[in-house]
Amino acid sequence: MDIVTAKEMYGWDLVTMEEAGVSGELLMENAGRAVVENIEKKLDRSQKITILIGPGNNGGDGFAIARTLLNKGYSAAAWQLVPDEKITGASLQHKQMLIGSGYELHHLNEIGSLFRRLEKSDVIIDAMLGIGVGGRLRSPFAQIVEYVNQCQALTIAVDIPTGVPADEGVTEFDGVKADYTSVIAAPKMSVFLQHTAPYYGEWEVVEIGLPVKRVKKPMRHLWGEDQFRETIPKRGAYSHKGSHGKGLIAGGSFLMPGSAALSARAALRTGAGLMTVATPKSAWPSVSTHVPEATSADIQELEGMLAGKIMGDLAGYDAIAVGMGMGRREASRTVLQQLLEEADVPVLVDADGLFHLQKMFGLLENRTSPTVLTPHPGEMASLLGISIPDVLARPFELSHRLAANHGVYVVLKGPATIITTPDGTQWVDTSGNAGLAKGGSGDVLSGILLAMIMQSQSVSEALCNGCFLHGKTAELLTGEEYSEHSLLATDLIEGVSLTFRTFSE
Repeated sequence: MDIVTAKEMYGWDLVTMEEAGVSGELLMENAGRAVVENIEKKLDRSQKITILIGPGNNGGDGFAIARTLLNKGYSAAAWQLVPDEKITGASLQHKQMLIGSGYELHHLNEIGSLFRRLEKSDVIIDAMLGIGVGGRLRSPFAQIVEYVNQCQALTIAVDIPTGVPADEGVTEFDGVKADYTSVIAAPKMSVFLQHTAPYYGEWEVVEIGLPVKRVKKPMRHLWGEDQFRETIPKRGAYSHKGSHGKGLIAGGSFLMPGSAALSARAALRTGAGLMTVATPKSAWPSVSTHVPEATSADIQELEGMLAGKIMGDLAGYDAIAVGMGMGRREASRTVLQQLLEEADVPVLVDADGLFHLQKMFGLLENRTSPTVLTPHPGEMASLLGISIPDVLARPFELSHRLAANHGVYVVLKGPATIITTPDGTQWVDTSGNAGLAKGGSGDVLSGILLAMIMQSQSVSEALCNGCFLHGKTAELLTGEEYSEHSLLATDLIEGVSLTFRTFSE
């Protein structure tokens, strides 16, 4: 599924009308029918439904929705919120079709009468303003949106909640807080931003007949169950431990031995054939107790932390993860430097490794093998020298910039995790829940990603599948024996097999 900006969506509409010959009136008819079919599962004919209709295409969809609902026998009232001269083009035709079908159209002559209607409504359908809006609303929409948000009625938005920006970068706005949004054709970027996503409520995409072979595909896509099923790594009947990768994890410390242990165990549960852990000798007893399958790499130790260089041949590994629990002292920085300079295999940098990376970005340009950075918003802000609110407001743009400037893969973690490749292609994974808000969850994800990178798939598929596996495991576990409060990082590791079984059947 593609993810579009407002400009890209306008481009799709233009191509549909000019090249495919589908009229704007037909698109609105298709949208009205598709939305009604989509939302009928939430309606019954005893409810009082109010459709709020504004100017432009969103309003035109509202006229079509109102007529379709009335034709089906629903108790619906259509309210036009702008003067007649604001209704033009295809929207005007659908307004005339509504009236010509014998149905009443209410006009906003006095806002109090509308408020009284809304107070008595069971369902409010928001078809006021669409993807072209940005910033604060003006009268009467500002007052209407404020009142709608106070109503107890089920609020359903058409395509996008009124007032919510379609694109990233806008943080000051007034928006309808919908319970459900019937998204037309493709989700807009704001569906996946932390400050705008709550306004959508639950959402689904409806198809309205756009010519898929004609429209220009964006570089943003949604990764979900179908993609995971299609690309999940398969193990051959004659495979052996060497077939599925020998990984190295460089991390942990005397005070934080669990980080490396979680990553190593997660990698093994996810399918890695062999795992080696480079951690201080003072931390190794804790690591080996929890991951007896892992072997130890010889490394220097300074005050309970990694220091100096990892001994042995780095060419013996298929992929490396570094940073989790390694500490932020200068001595541990040399380990990251060695791996970026000498390891001719994929290197994943997480946690404390990202802290050290801020002083050695230049090393990334010289690498010929993939480098993967896995920051959360705070770490992303530090890497870019900006604030966390800036990252949350523009995660797509900033991830793209970081990936392109340094030739790296970026996994920006969050409720909607954005995976960006060096060529700018972006995938969004929305799996997971609040059960992942626990210490150690990120270490588990790093281990899962490390194992996936070593399997028979592209790096981008490995990262997308790893993020999905991590999040979906949390969903499955909290749907059965755990709650979002009680789920631990160790539970995630043991639950990976449940997700593999669920999606391999």
